[in-house]
Amino acid sequence: MEQVVLAEKSLLGTMLADNTYIADTLLIPAHFATHQHRFIFSQMQHLQKSGHHVDYITLLTTAEPQALGGANYLQELTYCANPEKFTHYQKALLAHWRYGQKHKILHQAQTMDWEVDAIFQALEAISLHQEPMCLPIQPDLEALKNLPFEPRASRGVMTGLADLDRALNGFQPKELTLIAARPSMGKTDVMNHFARTAAQREHTVLVFSLEMARQTIIERQIAAEGNYNRLKMRDPYRHFTEGQKASWGETLGKMMPYDLYINDRAGLTVAEIQAQARHIIRRSTKRPIIFIDYIQLIRPSESLATAAQMMGAISWGLKQLAKELDCPVVVLSQLSRSVEQRQDKRPVLSDLRDSGNLEQDADVVMFLYRDSYYERTNDETLELHIAKHRNGPTGKVAVHYQRATGVIRSG
Repeated sequence: MEQVVLAEKSLLGTMLADNTYIADTLLIPAHFATHQHRFIFSQMQHLQKSGHHVDYITLLTTAEPQALGGANYLQELTYCANPEKFTHYQKALLAHWRYGQKHKILHQAQTMDWEVDAIFQALEAISLHQEPMCLPIQPDLEALKNLPFEPRASRGVMTGLADLDRALNGFQPKELTLIAARPSMGKTDVMNHFARTAAQREHTVLVFSLEMARQTIIERQIAAEGNYNRLKMRDPYRHFTEGQKASWGETLGKMMPYDLYINDRAGLTVAEIQAQARHIIRRSTKRPIIFIDYIQLIRPSESLATAAQMMGAISWGLKQLAKELDCPVVVLSQLSRSVEQRQDKRPVLSDLRDSGNLEQDADVVMFLYRDSYYERTNDETLELHIAKHRNGPTGKVAVHYQRATGVIRSG
């Protein structure tokens, strides 16, 4: 333990001497063994993200000195700085943390009689904290040498909406797509449409529904698949027509082959989502896609000073999830009431400004808008506004949205 504390002191001292190490480190506060060092590092991160230079003076003036160990202790840290050993100490600290986490998980599993899958998922979550690798480009160039001469199958997961697929070429692997809107615009129905379309096209589809119950999601999927009115779905025995009852078995039969998984556990962290996704994806031969409803309900894995910082950590984690699992991650987001305080209530990118780094981390930002919601009309037009597209065009796509059934189709 003493060696770990000395390594932590050297790491913190190096960061105080050169603030670039704060931004470049792989560490998070939870990786530090002592509460005091966790607090010092979290304060350093907060100061840097706020645009301040970090040294022992700024730390003492922005936090309780006693919690930091006092002025003398911070001064002592600066004497421990050793940039040449930073990478070595960082790797050692990560290894120590992973070892401790595995030991804790196995101990809890034994004393609380965990299921095997629960143990596997908990151990998988630890793998999120891995060091990146720098790789040469030659193998990639070799794989692309015939690109202009052979037809190339799209790796995108198509949406089933022709105009949207032309713009996006489907949801792309390693990309984070944010779908944002005010309540009642149809976010969940849009997600359900994308998930069902992906399942129809033989993808492995994972839906993490942090708000809506699993049973409700399934019933909504059945309603859209069979074109059933959702009000009638509350009691099909009483309200279905004979024709609808006759088609019920066929509708369920169409959905039986879907490789579709739904988790409705509330308060999942990004690491927990990643562990469960890896557990399913590694056993599938199909191309996967992940949907999350919605980002504000993801539990942060660490306490940060502001909600924007916590949201930024979550969006960054989701982007890393997409890259590591080599699949699209599509996450829904709830917009604040400020959207409705202006005459034109169509969302714009600036509406995300209080949501951490959502806009920066997302490869695609799509806003949903229904004029009929505000005008109280029966117009079925739903606008899908691609406001940001890192690798392609932006623009608006109009589709038909039947709220009664949840069916969405091209305009």
